This record gives sequence, C-alpha cells and structure tokens, in this order.
Amino acid sequence: MNTFIIKVLVASLIISFASWLSLKKPGLAGFIVALPLVSIISLIFSYLEHGDEDKTILFAKSIFIGVPASLLFFVPFFFAKTFGLSFVLTYTLGLIFLIIGFFIHRFIMQFF
Repeated sequence: MNTFIIKVLVASLIISFASWLSLKKPGLAGFIVALPLVSIISLIFSYLEHGDEDKTILFAKSIFIGVPASLLFFVPFFFAKTFGLSFVLTYTLGLIFLIIGFFIHRFIMQFF
C-alpha cells in the first residue's frame, strides 16, 4: 500500500508542477505535458516494483506499438468538418477506431 501512495504522490506532483509552470512558462510546460509522462513514470515504477528487465522492456515495446495505434482515435476528428459529422458521431467513430487500434496492437505484440 505504501508503494501505491508513493506512486500517486509522484505522479500528482509532476502533473501539479506542469500545471503551475504553465502560468510562468507556458512553452516549457507544454513541452513537459507533451512528453509521454505516463509512460516514463509507469516504466520506472514497473521496473522498481518488479525488477524484471525483460518484462519492462516488453512493456516499453508495447507502449511504442500502442502509441500510434491509440492515435487512431483522432482520425475521425480530421474529417469531421469535411463530412459534416457531429461531435458525438466523431467521438463514437474515434472510439471504434481505438478498438480497432487495440486489435492491431494485440496482433503486432504477438511477434514480441
């Protein structure tokens, strides 16, 4: 339980810092927020908690494959105005694309 609380505190401090920094230096704060912070934090926590390098590396590979697959969610938003789609329909299509991305991710991860 202590490990969980430490993880929550570290993650919340990073997010809070970025939010605070956005008032002082919005450009730097934007760069920090654009970083794959969840991935960075999760990888180090995973390694520290389990100490298994092979699983942590596989975890990182899964993230690498998952990022482009998860970006499929945004594809319908690029075409929403062109096809006159409402936000609800665009969002729903994004979720459908995300589900397709999950299956693509699952298929590719079979080779690792």
